[in-house]
Amino acid sequence: MCGIVGYIGRREVAPLLLEGLQRLEYRGYDSAGIVVTSPKTAGLKMVKAKGRVRDLEAKVPARFKGTVGIAHTRWATHGAPSDVNAHPHLDAEGKVAVVHNGIIDNAADLRRKLEADGVEFLSETDTEVIVHLIARSQAEKLEDKVRETVRLIDGTYGIAVVHADFPDRIVVARNGSPVVLGIGEKEMFVASDIAALVAHTRQIVTLDDGEMATLKADDFRTYTTEGTRTTAEPTTVEWEAASYDMGGHDTYMHKEIHEQADAVDRVLRGRIDDRFSTVHLGGLNLDAREARRIRRVKILGCGTSYHAGMIGAQMIEELARIPADAEPASEFRYRNAVVDPDTLYVAVSQSGETYDVLAAVQELKRKGARVLGVVNVVGSAIAREADGGIYVHAGPEVCVVSTKCFTNTCVAFALLALHLGRTRDLSVRDGKRIIEGLRRLPEQIAEMLKQEEEIKQLALKYAEARSMLFIGRVRGYPVAREASLKLKEVSYIHAEAYPASELKHGPLALIEPALPTVAIVPDDDLLEKNRAAMEEIKARSGQILAVAHQEETKADHTIVVPKNEDELDPILMGIPLQLLAYHTALALGRDIDKPRNLAKSVTVE
Repeated sequence: MCGIVGYIGRREVAPLLLEGLQRLEYRGYDSAGIVVTSPKTAGLKMVKAKGRVRDLEAKVPARFKGTVGIAHTRWATHGAPSDVNAHPHLDAEGKVAVVHNGIIDNAADLRRKLEADGVEFLSETDTEVIVHLIARSQAEKLEDKVRETVRLIDGTYGIAVVHADFPDRIVVARNGSPVVLGIGEKEMFVASDIAALVAHTRQIVTLDDGEMATLKADDFRTYTTEGTRTTAEPTTVEWEAASYDMGGHDTYMHKEIHEQADAVDRVLRGRIDDRFSTVHLGGLNLDAREARRIRRVKILGCGTSYHAGMIGAQMIEELARIPADAEPASEFRYRNAVVDPDTLYVAVSQSGETYDVLAAVQELKRKGARVLGVVNVVGSAIAREADGGIYVHAGPEVCVVSTKCFTNTCVAFALLALHLGRTRDLSVRDGKRIIEGLRRLPEQIAEMLKQEEEIKQLALKYAEARSMLFIGRVRGYPVAREASLKLKEVSYIHAEAYPASELKHGPLALIEPALPTVAIVPDDDLLEKNRAAMEEIKARSGQILAVAHQEETKADHTIVVPKNEDELDPILMGIPLQLLAYHTALALGRDIDKPRNLAKSVTVE
C-alpha cells in the first residue's frame, strides 16, 4: 500500500516526482524517497526521509538535477518507518535503485541466502532483497536482470527499477500491485495510480499481472516475465487533474462528502430506461436468459465495500427475490468455499485493485464462476479480470476513508437489483417506483447536507465519548456497520455496530450514560421494533442519537433524513453519519484525510 511514481524525458525530474508523490500520499505516508539520474551524468542521487512528502521535499537540495527518476511514498509493512527503511533502496555499489509496492513472501529465505553470500543489508524491508538480486544478476540487459529477479520472488509486487549503467530507461514489473504507464510527448511516466499522471497525460497503459515494461523517453514496450512481447494500446482516462484539487474545502473528506449529489447523478446518467421501467447496464455482459438462471448472488468486498455489499444483497433479495448475501473477500478466499455454477459472484472495490478481492476473483475464475465487478476505476485489475460489471463513476476519491464511493456503490447495487428484478418478477409499477426514488436521491442528498451545522454541534457533544454503539435492524444494520467504521477510522473513537434485535442477548450490559448509542430508525415496517430497542437503552440511562425520518421522542437528539422508497432509504441514512464522523474527528484534531495506520488502496494482505 504505497505510492510509486517515475519519469523519463527531457524535463527536470525532481519537481515532477515530488508533485506526483503529493498526489499519491493517500496510498502511504510514513516515509518517502527519490532517486534521480540522467544519461548525461554518472551515478544515482538519492534522498529519503521519514514522515510525509513535505519532509522529503525539505531535504531535497536545490541542485538535484536529473531527467530520469523514481520516487516512493510508503505505508510500512516490513520495518518501522525510518530514513533507512524508506524507499528507494540501493545496492552496495549504489548502481541499482528499486521502489516497490507489495509484499515479498519469500523475502526471509532470499535474505538468508544473500547474507550467506556476503551481502550486507541496511534495512529491515523485504524490498531490499530485490535490489541485491538485480545487482548480482550476470545478465547483460537491465530487462533480463529484472526478469531473472522476479522469477525468484514470490508474493505481490509493483516495482520500478533504474540502473546507473542503463540511464536511458526505467524497467517496471507487476504482479498483484498496480503499475500504470503514462504516455507523453517524448516523455514517459509510471505510477501506481493515475492520480500521479493526469496532470501531465491522460493516455495510459495498465500492466497486467506477469507483465513488464521498458520506458524510454520516446517510446515504451511491454512484455511478459518470460520475455514474450505483448501488445499494449493506450486508453484515455476520463478524470482530469482538477478532480484531485480540494476545490475550496479544508479537507478531501469534506469535499467528497459534498460531491455526493453530483456523483449519484453521474452513476444514474444514461442508465435509466423509462419505457420498460428498468435500467441499461450493458457492461454486465449478462443477457435476460442468463439473468433468469441465477439462483444466488454472493457479494465480496472488504471494509466499506463489504458494507455496501451488505446493502446491495438486501436490495437484490427484496427487488429480484434472489437469495443474496455479502461476505468479506479476505475470509471467502481462504475457506475453500463451494463454487456453484448458478451463483453470480460480485466483487466490489473502490480502487479495483484491493488484493484480497482480486485474489478471490482469480480463484473464482479458476473454478469457472461468473464474476461481475463493481469498481470506481476504469481499467483496474478487477475490472479486467471480471466477466462484466458496473463502473460507479464516483470520480477520484483521495481521502483514505471512503464516502462518495460508498454511496455510489450502493446506488450501483440498486441499479443491479432493479435490472435483475425486472428480468424476473418485479412489476412495472414497482420498477417505476424505484426509478422515481433513484431520481430523487441527488436532490435529497443536497437537502441533507444543508444540516451540516446542526450535525457539527452534535459531534461536539459526542466527541468526548470514549466509545459509541451503533445499532440498526435489517436495512439499518449495514448502515450502522458503515457508520461505526467511519467514526473509528477518522476519529479513533472505539465504535461497535450491533443488530438492534441482538441488544438483549448481551450488549445491553454495556449500556450506561457514558456510552452513547446511534440508532438507525427508518420509517418502515420495523419502526416500532426499533423504538422498542431505544426504550431498552433509555431504561438503562443510555444516551441516544437517532437517525430517522421524523423526530424521535425516545432519543436525546435526532438527525432527520428525507424519506425515499424503503429499499433505497439506507443510501441516504449513512450520509449524515459521514458528517458526524468528520466533525467529531475535526473537534479532536485528527489528521482527517490521512488517518494513522491506514492507507487508501489495500494491495497487500
